Amino acid sequence: MKRLIIALLAALLLIASGCAKKTIRYQAEFLGVFDTVTTIVGFSESKEEFTALVGRIKDKLTEYHRLCDIYHSYEGINNIKTINDNAGIAPVKVDKELISLLLFAKKQYYATDGKTNIALGSVLRIWHDYREKGISDPLSAELPSRKLLEQAARHTDIEDIIIDTKASTVYLSDSGMSLDVGAVAKGYAIERTARYFEGDGVSSLLLDVGGNVRAIGGKPGKNGMEPWNIGIKNPDKESKDTELCSVLISGYSVVSSGSYERYYTVNGTRYNHIIDPSTLMPASQFTDLTIICRDSGLADALSTAVFIMPLEMGKKFVEGLNGVEALWVTGTGEVIYSKGFKSFLKVTIKE
Repeated sequence: MKRLIIALLAALLLIASGCAKKTIRYQAEFLGVFDTVTTIVGFSESKEEFTALVGRIKDKLTEYHRLCDIYHSYEGINNIKTINDNAGIAPVKVDKELISLLLFAKKQYYATDGKTNIALGSVLRIWHDYREKGISDPLSAELPSRKLLEQAARHTDIEDIIIDTKASTVYLSDSGMSLDVGAVAKGYAIERTARYFEGDGVSSLLLDVGGNVRAIGGKPGKNGMEPWNIGIKNPDKESKDTELCSVLISGYSVVSSGSYERYYTVNGTRYNHIIDPSTLMPASQFTDLTIICRDSGLADALSTAVFIMPLEMGKKFVEGLNGVEALWVTGTGEVIYSKGFKSFLKVTIKE
């Protein structure tokens, strides 16, 4: 009897080992979504299976990209550009997902005391045009006039965004208003996409859309599931260290806002793309601000808001939020982080 039991156990072990699915690490990259590089890392039984999943993810992200586009129109789609084109004219019927995004963005406006404001489009467009001109012709680079910025700022009242959830329409009651969802759209799209595929059974995947990172679960390792290793870019491009530090995450998001990539120079001074609504000027006290939390949309909105806040205000604000941690890099290179940030660190931050 003992021999029979041993033989049966051995047979069961062989069957189990034969049925065990071996997964391989794959990585894919593509351009076009939110005008940046998307990188997807995952584990699959075959390249074909992984490629099919990447295609589905790209399709989902593309849907959000088109809905949030402020520059281009798409056949059969009413997007942010459509809403802006109809400012002061008529309500625009839009997809429920766009309604959800705009409601989320308005919520973040109030949560951040107006620091993250999607109604700032008229001001952001001016800075965008001056920045593009300054980059293409550095010798002629100049700042927009205060008068021009103040005129545009008269059309940035968040209350002028009229959302009718029942009719699924959006109306800008101010004809001079222009929406710009750049501070929230990418993170929101990543989060919604991640949740969609989590619901579809995906348990291990890393999404990186232009530096906005969202981990679905952990990754397979020698001792079971392990956290993903995420490097935070060093804002000092002259440093030999390309990464400031590394963090380990499972099911979390890492989003950074920085002044070191999108900027232009006027009379020797750099002016970045993150505009403080209270001054109408680029925020300049930090070179990098990184947020870690579970929701990528929230991380995106907070990375802009906290970048704009003075340091002590930002620290108090972050530490008053559950499950949110932050890292600041000042203009002098000093690194400061919130109380719970250490729990994510793999490599000690240089201070």
